[in-house]
Amino acid sequence: MADKKLKITLVKSTIGVVPKNKKIIESMGFHKTGSSVVLPDNEATRGQLAKIGYLVKVEEA
Repeated sequence: MADKKLKITLVKSTIGVVPKNKKIIESMGFHKTGSSVVLPDNEATRGQLAKIGYLVKVEEA
């Protein structure tokens, strides 16, 4: 599981999102809607995705 990566794409706008979730999105490296980041598939990333899952699309990279 340590060598797996996730490609995460921000598909919804952050306007009106809970401020805590907005900080999570910024910390993951997103800049605008439609941008993608590749992050390791670990417990920390999965925890963040549990909070902002309604804003993103996740694929294995």
